[in-house]
Amino acid sequence: MASFVALLLGLPVALTCAPQKADYVVVSCFPNAIIANVPECPYGWEIDQLSLGGVCYTGIHSPGYYRFIIPDLTPRNHSYCGTQSEYMPGKDAKYIFYNSIVSNDTSLTVRNQPVNYTFSCVYRAAYLVNNAVFSQRVATVYVNNGSLGTFRSQLSMNVFTNSKFLYAKDAPYVIDTSEIGSEVFIGIEAKGLSNRFKVVINNCWATPTPYSTDRKRWSLVINSCPADYTVTIFDNAKDSRSTFKFNSFRFQRLEKVSTVWLHCEVHICDAERLVCQPSPCSKRSLPSEVEPSGGILTTEFQIKAIESSNNGHATGTSLLILLMVVVNIFFDLVNGSKI
Repeated sequence: MASFVALLLGLPVALTCAPQKADYVVVSCFPNAIIANVPECPYGWEIDQLSLGGVCYTGIHSPGYYRFIIPDLTPRNHSYCGTQSEYMPGKDAKYIFYNSIVSNDTSLTVRNQPVNYTFSCVYRAAYLVNNAVFSQRVATVYVNNGSLGTFRSQLSMNVFTNSKFLYAKDAPYVIDTSEIGSEVFIGIEAKGLSNRFKVVINNCWATPTPYSTDRKRWSLVINSCPADYTVTIFDNAKDSRSTFKFNSFRFQRLEKVSTVWLHCEVHICDAERLVCQPSPCSKRSLPSEVEPSGGILTTEFQIKAIESSNNGHATGTSLLILLMVVVNIFFDLVNGSKI
């Protein structure tokens, strides 16, 4: 009997995923979330055998990767799925958030090399306390260790002067109210990463509130395609920078609203492992409603009226537009209208 059991243990085991050497993790430190991606089936581990902080089996299987998201950046230890934070005092005080993706096999025998992908993100304490939206246009992307080496990139969204995308405007960006309808040029760029990584814009949409989940919204980019004729995508998923333009606008029947937010969902794609280029827009239909899953970037616009005299009195209104960019997937148009 013992020899029969030994024979069984020596038989090859059918694998449900193709094991691969995966000695690196791609981490995106967005202002509102931390997203960690490891190549799928690392050393033979299934997604349900990998946990965040050894606590949460919340991985999402996206093409080519297992994705783990930390949506809670509350600066306290053990805040979300084992996430820990460390306060670094000083003139520019910071919080460092730590966590790891670890393997866990409850079977009698372990046949795969254990994995432990440890990662961290650094945030300014002032940002976390004040939620300073002007700082949300920048995220940090890391490729940690492994055969790729270690890379650090700054992923940022900027407003440019024209379609050549040579000169970024200084923040805050100011547009005169008489120029509503004029073209706004947006570039999202990752600096410092290997050329194998591409910036992909998935979705962009605007809301009259800071909340990306606001049901009153106007879509600009859906599944990497323009939502209407006022939007032009110049480059997407071809390089470390993706660019598009849209016509500036405000929401109707919300004249008292002084802010508008534009949200864009983006991600970093490894072109040596995946097909990063979206399929042609003319060959696919756009979804009417999807659930976004990504990080958020923010930049600020100020739209001010030109002062003019009217019986000795200056007239004019001001409108503050806040641009918000997010990191993977799709938005709907609900109860929003523009002029």
